[in-house]
Amino acid sequence: MASIFTRIINREIPAHIVAEDDSFISFLDINPLVMGHALVIPKKEVDYIYDLDDDTLAALHLFSKRVAKAIESSVSCQRIGIAVIGLEVPHTHVHLVPLNSMDDINFSRPKLNPSEEELAKMAEKIRTNLV
Repeated sequence: MASIFTRIINREIPAHIVAEDDSFISFLDINPLVMGHALVIPKKEVDYIYDLDDDTLAALHLFSKRVAKAIESSVSCQRIGIAVIGLEVPHTHVHLVPLNSMDDINFSRPKLNPSEEELAKMAEKIRTNLV
């Protein structure tokens, strides 16, 4: 059965996509820790990040860097934090989280619940800042 992320890639489930190429896609987390929190995933469904082949793993990080720079230009923050947890969805994914404090990347705290309009505006702002 396809993961929820594969269903997003296949456009079976809507998402606020901020970047995409032939191998990777990035979209906003619908329940972010902070506004601008995005996920980056390979289009090939692989559960565990360290099961990716070396070229895909390296390319994932380069794609993530491009997205992180766009988020950093779009959201007031000191830097972009990166987290790979990988327990909640069996599809490799990287969290990119704008940081102003260590607590901004605390996954045990309550998540935000932004409106579709807020997410759409944030996604557009990030897309505008992609280089």
